[in-house]
Amino acid sequence: MKITRISLWHVPLTSHETYYMADGKTCDTVESAILRIDTDSEISGWGEVCPIPHYLPAYARGVGPALQELAPVLIGADPLGPEALMAKLDAYLIDHRYAKSAVDIALWDITAKVAGLPLHALLGGQRQDRMPLYHSITCVAPDEMARIALEARNGGMTQFQVKLGASGDWQTDAERLIKVREAVGDGPLVYGDWNCGATQLDATRTARAVQHLDIMLEQPCATIDECATVRHATGLPMKLDENAHDIPSLLEGHAKGVMDAVAIKLSKFGGLSASRKARDLCEHLGVKMCVECTWGSDIVTAAALHLASATKPSRLLNTCDLSHYVGPRIAVDVPTRKDGRIAPPQGAGLGITPDTDLLGTPDLILD
Repeated sequence: MKITRISLWHVPLTSHETYYMADGKTCDTVESAILRIDTDSEISGWGEVCPIPHYLPAYARGVGPALQELAPVLIGADPLGPEALMAKLDAYLIDHRYAKSAVDIALWDITAKVAGLPLHALLGGQRQDRMPLYHSITCVAPDEMARIALEARNGGMTQFQVKLGASGDWQTDAERLIKVREAVGDGPLVYGDWNCGATQLDATRTARAVQHLDIMLEQPCATIDECATVRHATGLPMKLDENAHDIPSLLEGHAKGVMDAVAIKLSKFGGLSASRKARDLCEHLGVKMCVECTWGSDIVTAAALHLASATKPSRLLNTCDLSHYVGPRIAVDVPTRKDGRIAPPQGAGLGITPDTDLLGTPDLILD
């Protein structure tokens, strides 16, 4: 089997509500890069990457130039056994992992389709059929955030990510956490996420103001050392996100005691191949994981659900139905949330059928 063609589309994804985060970060309409890899066996694989502004060194329009650079290695290559081909891509073009992430997902889609198996069967086997979800709450007025949390709680959600830092004062962030905690009651997981946007001082003051509550912190500061200072000053558990992007950063976060939980996002690590290795390490270290991606629609959602489904249940904190937060839907056959949980697709490969009529003519074709 040989790769014969790569097609790329750019699709604007619009959030159902604008997501406000620290340091002026927002998710409103964000462009997603969607690609299809075709083969001479008439089997195709789909991939997607959707970088959000100011999050990682990545942007959607960077995918096309990276693919053009990688085309001499990809066109004519055997797509089966994605890790072998990804190693060749890494040797040919250093980093640019966000662009490679979409390629890697498509290669796994092809490989699983050839095997006639759902993708999770190749990622360790299905460990659970319905995974816990979290609900992300935009950083707005505390009372409105509490209302959103209660609405999601009434819909069966039991894990809540509370965005912090958009208003620039630690007192309002503390109020946000307190009111969401009160709204959802005892038991559900509540964690406050600054997306690297807080200083050590403000994060510590916020955390100490809610120290009497069952709260977890997520990535308050821009470095692991700063996060460790906050963790040790407050005693509250912590989840890493932006700082966790490869094996060395996972080992550093664990060694410095700031990785009670971690976000394994496909685009951060460079696709399913690298994320699977990160997943295996975290299982060994005893770290809880959120298995998801940065942002995106149905294709990357399906990929993340397969990896989450193949993760040891006691180590899976949650996953995310990214396509729940945006439109348009790219593949309507991706499962949707029910009672705070979600299942992976069950067809061969990713198990989804992207709508090529919706996608229209590709912006780039390489053959």
